[in-house]
Amino acid sequence: MVVLGCSVAAEPPAIHITWDSVLRVSNTTTTLQVVVNPPLRRGSKIHDRVFQALHDLQPDYTRYVPWLPYPKLAVAELQPNSWDFSLIDPMTIDFLEATKGHPVVLNFSTTPQWMWVTPKPVTYPADPDQVVWNYTQGTELRDPSVKELAEYYGRLVSWYTRGGFVDEQGKRHDSGYHYKVDWWEVLNEPDFEHNLSPKFYTQIYDAIVQRIHEVAPEIKFVGISAAGPSYEPDRFEYFLNPQNHKPRIPLDAISYHFYATPARDETPDVQQYTFWAQAEGFLNTVRYIEVIRKRLSPKTATMINEIGAISANDGGQDQPGHVTQPIPASYWNLCGAMYAYLFGELAKMGIETVNSSQLVGYPTQFPSVSLVNWETGQPNARFWVLKLLRDSLGPGDKLVRTSSPSPYVYAQAFLTRDNKHRLLLVNKRNREIEVTLPQAGATVRVVDQTTGFQPAASGKMAGASLRLGGYAVAVVELGQ
Repeated sequence: MVVLGCSVAAEPPAIHITWDSVLRVSNTTTTLQVVVNPPLRRGSKIHDRVFQALHDLQPDYTRYVPWLPYPKLAVAELQPNSWDFSLIDPMTIDFLEATKGHPVVLNFSTTPQWMWVTPKPVTYPADPDQVVWNYTQGTELRDPSVKELAEYYGRLVSWYTRGGFVDEQGKRHDSGYHYKVDWWEVLNEPDFEHNLSPKFYTQIYDAIVQRIHEVAPEIKFVGISAAGPSYEPDRFEYFLNPQNHKPRIPLDAISYHFYATPARDETPDVQQYTFWAQAEGFLNTVRYIEVIRKRLSPKTATMINEIGAISANDGGQDQPGHVTQPIPASYWNLCGAMYAYLFGELAKMGIETVNSSQLVGYPTQFPSVSLVNWETGQPNARFWVLKLLRDSLGPGDKLVRTSSPSPYVYAQAFLTRDNKHRLLLVNKRNREIEVTLPQAGATVRVVDQTTGFQPAASGKMAGASLRLGGYAVAVVELGQ
């Protein structure tokens, strides 16, 4: 909880802000990832509420991913020359309408399985809502030139941006869609899915980019999309070297992911220490990758487009009989606090997007990553932290030198683009911690365990002492 007013006891050491010492001008956008799954289908009990929440958030650079657990919801050509968008379009159109007017990143990450060399054909459930985790098999394409796969993606883009396409047999398929697609990300986690080498992935990237550019030359591209960025630095060394690409292939942006993953036997109280330790390790990975990027391709942007956590008892999604244990309410606040902290630190590094993952998770697809209640659609504390940051801080703000009196309270001040003096505070612990602000009478907006599944609470302080509840995330607006 947050308590506004003066402390009876002596005030704790104050947060110190040097407003005229600018660290950098932020170019960092807070946003999210939307992964396709059955709860997002029209007719589900949470569909309307979830897409309304997405619309109301007004996010930029939202990442949209039709993904492998549901082949019928993700792959438009499940059999050769047999195109079917009937299950894919409704969610995709709902997403594009909810985010209209804002740049988006599309990633139809799952490729048609028949394009890969496998010992036997890979089957998939007839029920589009039945989860399956073994659809992506094979490490070699049946067409080593990658033309067949590139043509598939060219037709996908044409379907949504150019009103339709001509298929392999010369037949015209009309969609009537002419949406603006700003960015296209090439595959998802190729270091895990199909286990692609840096060289082979780069070949695939070049072929798909070249073909999509023939269809929609205005689109920009995101590459790498690594699941484990700290494991294979050579993936970044190879991909970011322009000499390893065909001529005129753009390197607009790279992407990679981070999930805090506590051990299965960790209790909720212990997980708070694991989350912050792993977050620090990830920030070191980012610093290392940034050195590689700046050396080889300094104009390439960085999108860290999956940031989240997988709780201690939420592994084994692909195991029969997987049952998710009840998730403590405090867990959502812990995840939100970690995200807010990473946003502040990544903004210092100039990372372009920080995507919270994901809009809807639910049993059989990592419920502990969800931004909403998968049964009601009500946004949880993770969503409200994202909205608080989205509404308060963004590109064009100046990050200024800030120090916190407590190692457990993160503090970063911003001189915003509309000349507001704002301070981001994050309580890293599940206990109340008191700090003193540089001045009395500030306005505070906070997401904590008392706000729960409701929007940020707000209030005006009488004094300068502020008590932050466990895992609280606050944005304080100070007088000028």
